[in-house]
Amino acid sequence: MEPRMTNPAMAVPGAMQALLALGATTRDNGVDARTLELVHLRASQINGCSLCVDMHARDLRKAGETDERMFAVAAWREAPYFTDAERAALSLAEAVTRLSDRADAVADEVWDEAARHYDEPALAALVLGIATVNLWNRLNAATRQVAGPIPH
Repeated sequence: MEPRMTNPAMAVPGAMQALLALGATTRDNGVDARTLELVHLRASQINGCSLCVDMHARDLRKAGETDERMFAVAAWREAPYFTDAERAALSLAEAVTRLSDRADAVADEVWDEAARHYDEPALAALVLGIATVNLWNRLNAATRQVAGPIPH
């Protein structure tokens, strides 16, 4: 597979810096870094972004995440490896990623469960993190960015 073009964030002056700055705002706001990475991995799986799935799995591994949890994140509801707070974050990630799948894009029960585990700054960081990874997924999938090194 070959990319269609350079990643748009690299082709538009200032875009990469803006997106990286936005991503940085989600850190240190009350959401565990590994939880954010699990959320990013799950959204990337849903969106079929191989570059982001690869990157977030590697980042999780570097952070000490277990293989069991990484392998099970796509089936987190049926897996015993996740805390209630992580489950709430993953549920929110799925809802925000799949906005058009239901009449009420993010159901009150999904939101309320997330709000039970995260205060407002953390919840805001979580929503921004989910939105940001979805943006990256769309940029990468639309332009067919390749995971890992590009073969020559």
